[in-house]
Amino acid sequence: MSSWLHWIDILGVAVFAISGTLMAHKKHMDGFGVVVLASVTAVGGGTTRDLILNLPVFWVHDNSYLYSILAAAFATILWVRIYDRFPLRFLLLADALGLAFVNMIGLQKALSLGVTPFIAIVMGTMTGVFGGLLRDVMCREIPLVLKGELYATTCIAGGLGYFVAQYIGLNASSCMLTGGLITLVLRLFAIRWNWSLPVFKVTEHPHQ
Repeated sequence: MSSWLHWIDILGVAVFAISGTLMAHKKHMDGFGVVVLASVTAVGGGTTRDLILNLPVFWVHDNSYLYSILAAAFATILWVRIYDRFPLRFLLLADALGLAFVNMIGLQKALSLGVTPFIAIVMGTMTGVFGGLLRDVMCREIPLVLKGELYATTCIAGGLGYFVAQYIGLNASSCMLTGGLITLVLRLFAIRWNWSLPVFKVTEHPHQ
């Protein structure tokens, strides 16, 4: 992995570690719980991807990912202890950026193994959303990816954008930039205007 992709990947991991730390704060976990939840959120998706693709798990051979998790968790704890809150708007923006980063990293890593575009999109989406899903399950929350504004769908759209860019002849870096921007913009728009994909019609039933 080139140097700039490596640092982007670490940034995405750190952003998700912040999300996990804040959830641990919400659930009143102790120090060990904070580290566990931050780690699961940050690297759960990438770990699952690597296991499925039969690759060495990325953070086992590069401890910088674990250092970034610990640093992000520690910084978040300090912020919350000092200010007793964390700006939700900043967190949502950071989470959207992290989602865009790791979606493209996961997709590109899968492509390097010669998988089909469909599987590459699945792996990119899994990298982006599976850590948060594990976090929410551990905390007995309905996973964010299964409710509310568009989340996993933005990763799929970003993956499709990557391959459209590839089809018209753009290089790999431009394809990743295109797919990442699509993921980011759709996620931000979904947050701003509450975009979702309702399937079932919600009706009110009188109490019996």
